[in-house]
Amino acid sequence: MNPISPVRVKAPLFPASDHTDVQATLLKHNIRFVFAQFTDIHGSAKGKLIPLSHLEQIVCPGAGFSGASIWGTGLPRTGPRAEYYGRADLSTLQRMPWLPGYARVILDGYVAGQPFSLCPRQILHQQVARLAERGWTLNAGLEPEFFLLEESNGKFDSETGDRLDKPSYDTKSLLRRSRFLEKLSTSLDACGLQVFQIDHEDANGQFEINYHYADALKAADNFMLFKMAAQHIAEEEGLLFSMMPKPFAERPGSGLHFHLSVTDIDGKAIFSAEDDSDQTGLGLSPLAYQFLAGLLQHAPALTAFCAPTVNSYKRLMCGESLSGTSWAPAFIGYGDNNRTTVARIVSQRIEWRLADSAANSYLALAAVIAAGLDGIERALNPGPAVNRDIYQMTSEERSELGLHALPQNLGLANDALRRDQLLSQALGLDFIHEFLRLKNAEWVEYSQHVSSWETARYLNRF
Repeated sequence: MNPISPVRVKAPLFPASDHTDVQATLLKHNIRFVFAQFTDIHGSAKGKLIPLSHLEQIVCPGAGFSGASIWGTGLPRTGPRAEYYGRADLSTLQRMPWLPGYARVILDGYVAGQPFSLCPRQILHQQVARLAERGWTLNAGLEPEFFLLEESNGKFDSETGDRLDKPSYDTKSLLRRSRFLEKLSTSLDACGLQVFQIDHEDANGQFEINYHYADALKAADNFMLFKMAAQHIAEEEGLLFSMMPKPFAERPGSGLHFHLSVTDIDGKAIFSAEDDSDQTGLGLSPLAYQFLAGLLQHAPALTAFCAPTVNSYKRLMCGESLSGTSWAPAFIGYGDNNRTTVARIVSQRIEWRLADSAANSYLALAAVIAAGLDGIERALNPGPAVNRDIYQMTSEERSELGLHALPQNLGLANDALRRDQLLSQALGLDFIHEFLRLKNAEWVEYSQHVSSWETARYLNRF
């Protein structure tokens, strides 16, 4: 995300409030089906295909789903609250260029006629509204990293030519995947995302696509569109598109860095300042430092949303890889263009480096807003910047600087979230209960699993 001031993102293809006008426009573009899509608690795209002639039904009362069949709703199997309705937000209606004849519209969750408090998009709506009350908009640029893998003998790995010890920015591997990358980039551009950079990342078979930022809600919507397009195009190319945070132990994992800035009602960037000599000289305003302090204060609990899987914590450990570094934060701090801290300050904005590619973008952004607003409301101070390589510090040096480690497994992150009353209240106690119920079950199941590493190490030892 390069610019600081807001950019004008291409409007939705069908910006009409009346569904009959929308249907007529869709027919002109040979659209036959609309994919009515929502996002479950795990960040997976779910939904139904709706024939164009029935578009009005998903506006009100909405597309009906069995609530108990959806991860993270906690809804019963019987009674009036058993039905989950997804109401179409027609402002999001857009062709799916990679799938001719189809369009997508995003659904907001409703139960018993009311906005559903456990719907990830509704949760983000609520936090965005808190910013809007102050006349503010959070702009977020999400940087997805992912693996493109091939199957061979029942195993998935990068293509055989992608084997450099330090593969960052490798042009040969990048061009070998040019057909997939061109299809994806062209499709995203047709949807208004404005791709401006594609590169080979630090692991074999790993890539990153950068597209322009948007307000928090649209940024989360765009991320889901990116995943849906990438998954479909990869399958057409005979590839596996994976956003597993750490599929290979010896290679860096995939992050989902958030570039954060806030503008006021006039579009002025309120996180930037020409002179912040009373702080660290990083070009941030007092509000930005307070927002940053809120992120650092709540970082342990934020980890549960930003690193939501057992596998996420294989990425967050500070250690070496074949390429020489992991580029993942393990300690809570911030610094001037410091990629070893959880928050990197660059171009008068905050790069929040905690999230990985498995994060639910709606939930992670909602939690970030809640944490940042707490920092502003309590006028928190983030303390001094850390402008050294944390990877190269000893434990004693980190202790002297007051650098605390992020939770190092999902169980510890769940505990941190459970103890964080501010985030629980902000995001909703019912939602936190359901989220922790699922994530604790995942942690227990993993903890009880006996791995091949254990049998190889212990089976004949005693």
